[in-house]
Amino acid sequence: MKLSRPVSWFLLVFGAWSWVIWVTFVKNLWKDGSGLAFDDAGDPTAYFWVHLLLAVTSFLLGTAVGVIGFRGVRALRREAGGGRGREDGRDDADEGVRAGG
Repeated sequence: MKLSRPVSWFLLVFGAWSWVIWVTFVKNLWKDGSGLAFDDAGDPTAYFWVHLLLAVTSFLLGTAVGVIGFRGVRALRREAGGGRGREDGRDDADEGVRAGG
């Protein structure tokens, strides 16, 4: 599958944006003084754990989306630069990922 330039950049920017948003959210969650995230004894509440799980999931998904976008941008640049790499259009780094190494 080949991604277009706008789609590749959108995915890359979306991945970065999700990190900015969720890092800010976790910082605010950690400093919460309203009593939602931490009880009177200072222990995390269910609200804290659920929202931390949401943030971690969003970090992982944002990273995956960003990596897909980055690979799309990199492939488009490689293609525009004369297709440096192997004759079949893949480079050794891509082969290492497929081989598990």
